[in-house]
Parts: sequence; structure tokens; C-alpha cells
Amino acid sequence: MMVWILFIGTLVLSLWAAARVKSVYHRYSQGMVRSGLTGGEAAYEILRQAGVRDVTITHHESLLGDHYDPIQRRLVLSSANFFGRSPAALGVAAHECGHAIQHQQAYKPLHWRMAAVTATTYASQLVMWLPLLFIFTNLIEPMTGLLLMAACWGVIMVFNLITLPVEFDASRRAKAALVDLGMIAPGDEALAVRKVLDAAAWTYVAAFVTSLAYFLWYLLPLLTGGRSRD
Repeated sequence: MMVWILFIGTLVLSLWAAARVKSVYHRYSQGMVRSGLTGGEAAYEILRQAGVRDVTITHHESLLGDHYDPIQRRLVLSSANFFGRSPAALGVAAHECGHAIQHQQAYKPLHWRMAAVTATTYASQLVMWLPLLFIFTNLIEPMTGLLLMAACWGVIMVFNLITLPVEFDASRRAKAALVDLGMIAPGDEALAVRKVLDAAAWTYVAAFVTSLAYFLWYLLPLLTGGRSRD
């Protein structure tokens, strides 16, 4: 019974966070900021003002697939945000610029997250396949399986924990840059940007809460000798 509560509870939290960010983004992707800038133009100017000269700004068709690639030194925006002139478009573009600036300034949590990517990728694969091995084979002893699952979810949880300051700091930089450079007007436009970025932040909070819940689910039986689910 408890496993279903855990599964449904974390699933609902994740779906709510994803639905909220899409709803808020859609609401504030309408209209045009008074500066008339596109997200791509705003990103270029923010990086120029910050002295970031070696990052390529490009776009693709995936909606809300915006990201900064620290390996290729590329800032990738969706076409809607690259060409868009809405508060949402500028907010997302500025947020990704925040990551590029973090990289240039050697922001420690960003480098910690980059260093943890490989381990987290393997851990994410293991948490999918280990339960199947446990259910359909006798290759893994129950306590060994719990230990492996707790370790993998622990890695994912730590990665998601490190992600929180990285994302919150990028949003803080984005809000400040857009206002300081006169790209958005105080009042309604600044409020719209804040709401878009705050809604996006909830997806990272949901990911952390989910990974923490599963980490504790597998860890507690190890600490109590298997009695926590009796």
C-alpha cells in the first residue's frame, strides 16, 4: 500500500509542476515586451555585457527544450523563445544566459553538477532495471537490492539537490540582467518574468522531493533491519 502512495504522490507532484510551468509559460508568451527585443537578441546582449564571448547562441524546434551546453559552449533556445518578444521568451533566454555566466565565473554548484552527470546517468538506468532483475530473477538478494537502490537514488537525490542552487541562481541573474539592461519594464513585465521562472523552479523542487522520497524508501529498511515496512 505504501509503495503506491509513494508512486502516486510523487507522480502527481511531478505532473502538477510540469503542468504549471506550461500553463504559466503559455500565459506570458503572449504579447510583446516594450523593448521590442527577441529572446535571441536579449541573450546576445546579456552575454556581451557579461563579457562572455565564446558561447554560440542557436535555436531548435523543441518547445521548452532550452538549455545551456557547457561542453559545446552553446546556448540553445527553442525557436519560440529565440524569435519571441514576450516576457516568457526573454525570461527563459536570460535564465539560460545565467548558466553561461555561471560557467564563465566558475560557479561551484554548476561544476559539481557537471561532475555528477555521468554517475547520475548510470544511477537513473539502474533504478529502472534493478527492480526488474529482483522481480524476475534470483540474482540479487533482497538486502543487496535495497542497498543498490538506496545508493542509486542517493546519487540522483544529491544531483537534484545540487541542481536547486544552480537553477535558482540562474533565475536570479536573469531577473536582474533583464531589469538592469532595460530589456523589460518594471511592473507587469518584471512580474511576468518572475512568475515564469518561479514556475519552472518548481519542476526542480519536484524532482528533488521525488528522489529524496525514493532514497528514504529504500534506505529506511536497511537502517531498521527490514522492519519499516512490516
